[in-house]
Order: sequence, then structure tokens, then C-alpha cells
Amino acid sequence: MSAHLHYLCSGVVLAATEPGGAIVGFLTAENTGTALHIWQMAVRYERQGQGLGRRLLDVAVGRARALNLLALTLTTFRDVPWDAPFYRRCGFSVLEPSQLDARLRAILRAKIAHGLPGDRRCAMRR
Repeated sequence: MSAHLHYLCSGVVLAATEPGGAIVGFLTAENTGTALHIWQMAVRYERQGQGLGRRLLDVAVGRARALNLLALTLTTFRDVPWDAPFYRRCGFSVLEPSQLDARLRAILRAKIAHGLPGDRRCAMRR
């Protein structure tokens, strides 16, 4: 909960809502100075495939441009269909280890330290 509060106060939090106000998708990101780093994006299962994730990403792209940032970055699973393959279709590229900056290397190391399988994780940039 404290991480979400941090992004509400200092980062970027986007929400997709239904007409009654129920949240059906969200994206949290942070301005790193050169990139808008997407920490998390999710869309309710029954609302997936309707373009909500793409629209959240489009708004994030607009926010990055407004902030004069050079890119959007994220880390995700290489092999999960709604992770890296989805982001590729949205214009992101997988970064090779030699392309990672210190920030992205540290994020991947932290994810692995928290139990995520390193061989299945990647960093991406758009």
C-alpha cells in the first residue's frame, strides 16, 4: 500500500474506470529523470482484450512527452503472453544485457532477490 501511496503523491497513477466509477485497470509509473518507468499495469481479466491496456500506455506516452522524457521503460516476464509479447506489440523493445543502464540492472536484481526467476525477466524500452 505504501508503494501505491508513493506513486499517488510523486509519480504517475492512471486509472481506467467504468461509468459508475469502478476501476477496471491501472498503471503506476515514476519519472526517473530520463524515462518514465512503468512499475505496474493491470487490467481486470474480464475487461482484457478491449484496448484498455493500450489506452493506459498511450496516456503514459503522452505524460512522458509532456515531461520531455526520452523513453518509457519497464521490467516484465519474457514469456507470458500479456507481458513482453503485449508490450512488443505496443512498440517496446527488449533490452539486451549490454543495453541496460545501472537503474534497470538494479531493478532486475531486486525483482530476482524477491524471488522472481531471473531467466524469465527482461527490461524493455519504448
